[in-house]
Amino acid sequence: MTFQIKGQSENLASAMRTIGYHPVGVSDRGELNCVRPIRGDYPRFHIYSREDGNQITINLHLDQKRPSYGEGSHAHSGDYDSETVRDEAERIKSILR
Repeated sequence: MTFQIKGQSENLASAMRTIGYHPVGVSDRGELNCVRPIRGDYPRFHIYSREDGNQITINLHLDQKRPSYGEGSHAHSGDYDSETVRDEAERIKSILR
């Protein structure tokens, strides 16, 4: 699920920490890669975020389990549109407004 939020006065990494996400790196597209575990390592919410002018674009999904594909593969089985993901998007929006 991808959505936008009006830009914040804090930097992107700080905004992600404010909503409970931990930055874990930067994607090959320059997006900040962040996670918020639900129980242990998995399942976890996973965000790729970037600043676009005066707004933040967030690409959110739910990783149910550790990836089982080989190194170098880009296949992904994340949940992008369940009720759980929609609820998490609303939680994020309510905090960052």
